[in-house]
Order: sequence, then C-alpha cells, then structure tokens
Amino acid sequence: MRWYVPLLYPLSRIYDGITRYRNKMFDSGKKRSTEFLIPTVVVGNLNLGGSGKTPMVEFLVESLKNQYQLATLSRGYGRKTKGFLLASQGLGPSDLGDEPFQIFSKFGNEVTVAVGEERVMAIPQIIYHRPETELIVLDDAFQHRYVKADFYILLTTYQNPFFRDKVLPIGTLRESATGAKRADVIIVTKCPPNLSYDEKTTIQGKIKEFADVPILFAGIKYSNPEPLFQQTAKPPKKAILVSGIANERLFEQEAEKRFEVVEKITFADHHRYTLADVGRISELAKKHEGAMVLTTEKDAVKLKDGAFHEYLVEIPIFALPIKVDLAENDGQYLIARITNIVKDKAYIREI
Repeated sequence: MRWYVPLLYPLSRIYDGITRYRNKMFDSGKKRSTEFLIPTVVVGNLNLGGSGKTPMVEFLVESLKNQYQLATLSRGYGRKTKGFLLASQGLGPSDLGDEPFQIFSKFGNEVTVAVGEERVMAIPQIIYHRPETELIVLDDAFQHRYVKADFYILLTTYQNPFFRDKVLPIGTLRESATGAKRADVIIVTKCPPNLSYDEKTTIQGKIKEFADVPILFAGIKYSNPEPLFQQTAKPPKKAILVSGIANERLFEQEAEKRFEVVEKITFADHHRYTLADVGRISELAKKHEGAMVLTTEKDAVKLKDGAFHEYLVEIPIFALPIKVDLAENDGQYLIARITNIVKDKAYIREI
C-alpha cells in the first residue's frame, strides 16, 4: 500500500456517500428518470475507463445494423465541442470525441453516430433529425440515470473486476459495487483464452453477491494489422509501438507476440496528438529504418488527421484492430435479449 492511501479514505467515504445518496434519490423517484418510447440499450461500467466499451458497442452495431435503423449516442469525452452533434464528413476526433469518431469511421452511413452531454435532451434530437431510427445504443451511460434505458449491459474486466475494486479516489469505482444491481447482464471482458470453468464459477459467485443476473465472459481478438496510408499490405517484422489508451498492456503483449518491438511510446488515454508528438514518431522511424509504427485503432484515427499527413505518409504505419470475442451462444443470447426488447416495446416510427 502506498503511504498516502490512508489519507484518501475520508475522501473515498465522502464520494461513496454522495453517489449512494444520488442513486437513492433516483431509486425513490425523488430524482426523475425519463423513459423513451424508442428502445434504448446502455453499455457501461462501474470502473473508470478501459473496460472495452467501444469494442462492445461495435459488436452490437455489427450484429444489429442490418436488423434495425440504429443510432449510437455518447457524451463524446475529450471533444472540444459542446452540446448535441451528429457525426458527418469533415468532423474529427476533436469534434466528436475519440470513440464516436472511431465508430463513425468504421460504419459511416450504416448507423447514426451522435454525441451529447445531456442524453435526455439528445435522444429527442436524434429522433427529430433521424426519424427512421429504431434503436439507440448509449455508450458509457450506466451512471447517467436521467435516462431510464430498457436494457443495461455492465462491463467489468477480468484484470480488475468491480468486486475487488474500491470507490474513488482509493480505487477506480465511479460508484459503489452495489450499483451492479441495475444491470440486466454483466459481461466480464478481456478474459484470457484459457480461462477455466472453475475460475469462471468463482468470478460468477463474487458477482452474484451484488447482482443476480446472467454473467457472460468475453475475450478480445486482434485482427491482422491494417495500413493507415496503404503504403504496403504486409507489415514489417519490427515495430515501434504508439498508444494512448486507458490500459496499453494487452495491446503491447499482443504486439510482442507477433513482432520484434524496438521502441514504445505511451501517452495518456484520450491523448491529443501534436506536431511535436508526430515529430518524435518520425524520428524513431528514421532511427529504426525498416520498422513500422504499430498503433491502436483509437490512436490511428487521430494520426490520420490531415495536419499530420505530410509527416507520416511515408512511414509504414499500421493499426491493430480489436474485437470482442464472445462465445457464439453468448453472442446470440445477448442479441436475442435486445431483439426481444425491441419487439416487446413495439416502437412505431413516425416519419
């Protein structure tokens, strides 16, 4: 234990008390939650960052976009803009936030991507601008209780499950672990591929102490690296790793399995790249001639910014795509739950 941790206990108790009181106000109806006619699904967590929300949202989009007119809604963390905004060509990560821009870059016009701090105000605006919408997926909205969603997906990582964590600032919990009771399904993410039945049973038992809901286990799978600027289809054997995500450990482990890693540059989550950063990357590429720059999907969309193009276009830069790895039965179960909710709600579009 670090020496200063005992000094944080009073702050943690105060924060815990405030969040418990806030939840009690919503539970009792003294604070109002708004339920919408249009079906809504929340993907969220109890811990700060790094639980795999974006890959899970992308899994839902990929699975549901051919069944429904789908929209995603997020706060747009880290963006420089304010208020409601629909993703469109010409807008970048600084306008939309990193994750919404990544989703828009992948799916484009197949889905509606929207951002807005006040979700209870943003949902009607989505319906106004895109009246054909049939289902809205809210990213990172588990604590946004002003919206009462129809289905709550709570994520927690295998590496740092919420039942072992502490409330801020001692740990990374945004609220007490008892908040898990609001979930309709809990997914343990970033699981190792060899997770045993006994370990799953132990984790399930710990989670059941807080929420008696279905519990699924999901790993992550990396696809083949994809070039940013189409210089070459085949990645070199040596790699310079560049990342600015909440937890870079799994990305680095995967890279080290596949390539000879010669350098690592690590930034904070949601890092805004500058010309100085790009210059540093360029210098390392010159130093390690023949090596590629390997980065995450989240960082890749920012490095493709037009302001950096002339500095990076000649460098072999690749992104390592990531997806949720759910067992087929679990994936089908999750999509079936959402599909049934949409059917039961019988939302009728007015166009």
